[in-house]
Amino acid sequence: MILPRRLVSVLIAVLTLASAWLASGPAAAEPGSPPPRTIAFMTDFDTRDDAVAICKAVMENVAPGVHILDITHTVEPYNIAQAARFLAGTAPYLPRDAVFVVVVDPGVGSTRKALIARSGTGQYFVLPDNGVLTLVQDRDGIAAAREITNPAWMIGAKTSSTFHGRDIFSPAAAHLARGDDWTQAGPVVNVVRLVRLDLKTAVMTDRGLDAQVIGTDGPYGNLVLNLPAEIFAKAGYALGDLVPVRLDGKDYRFAFVRTFSDVPVGQGLFYIDSRGRLSLGLNQRDFAQTYKVGEGANLFIPRKAGSQPHS
Repeated sequence: MILPRRLVSVLIAVLTLASAWLASGPAAAEPGSPPPRTIAFMTDFDTRDDAVAICKAVMENVAPGVHILDITHTVEPYNIAQAARFLAGTAPYLPRDAVFVVVVDPGVGSTRKALIARSGTGQYFVLPDNGVLTLVQDRDGIAAAREITNPAWMIGAKTSSTFHGRDIFSPAAAHLARGDDWTQAGPVVNVVRLVRLDLKTAVMTDRGLDAQVIGTDGPYGNLVLNLPAEIFAKAGYALGDLVPVRLDGKDYRFAFVRTFSDVPVGQGLFYIDSRGRLSLGLNQRDFAQTYKVGEGANLFIPRKAGSQPHS
C-alpha cells in the first residue's frame, strides 16, 4: 500500500518529535553498571505542596532507579540545629557510600556555599554550608569538601534564587548517586573553615548539672536534653531514685527509671533515650504540652546528696 505523501510527512514529523523527547529523558543505565547509591533526603519543606516531589523527580531524572529514603520533611522551619541532630542520628544506619541531601536552608540565595562533603566513613553530604554538618563532623570527621559551582551538576538555564533544593542540591546528589566524579562539582573547600553551630553539652559543676532542652521527641512531647548518659551518671543518681530538677524556673521531682511503663500513666519520668541522652517524659502523655516547656529551656539537676564530685 502506498501512503499519501501528506500522511508520510506527518508520520516523519511525529517520529522526529518522539525521538527528540526520548533523547531528552533519563538515560538508561549502562548494562552491568552498579545500581545508584542510596540517597537519604531531608528538608523543612513539609509535604503540603509539590516541592519534595519536584526534588525527587530531578534526582530520578539524573539517576534513574535511585532509591530515595526520606529522613523527614517536617524539620521545624529554619531549625538548622534540629536538622543537624536528625542527620547525625540517621547517618550510622545508612550504607558507607550513601548520599545525604539536606535542604534546611534559611540562607538560600545568599553568599553561603552549596557543598558536597565526604565524611571519614565515606558517606557524602550535599547541603548548605550553614552548620547542619556540625554533629556529623564531630563524630565522623570530614575528609574533604567541594563547593558546587559546575553548571553541569545543576539543572536549568537559570538557577532560582529561592529553590536550590531543586536546582543545585538534588541534581548534585543524583550525580553522586550514579557514581560521577565528585571532584568535578567545583573547587576544594577547606574543611577547617566549614560553618559550625555553637552546640553546647551539659556542664557538670560542684553543685550539679546545668543542661538545656534541645528538642522534643516526635509527636510525643518528650524533652530531649543536651545531657549524655555518662555525664548524668556523675550526679550520682541510680535507677529508682527521685531526681529533683529546676526546669524553666520551676522545681519538680521525677523518678529516674528504665522506660515509660515503670511509672503510672500520666506520671513524669527521667529516662535514657535511644540515643544515649537523659530525657524527660510523661507516660502516655505530652510532657512539653503539659508543662508548657520546649526547646531552649534550661534545667538544673543538683548532685545526689552524699555523692562525691567526679573529676
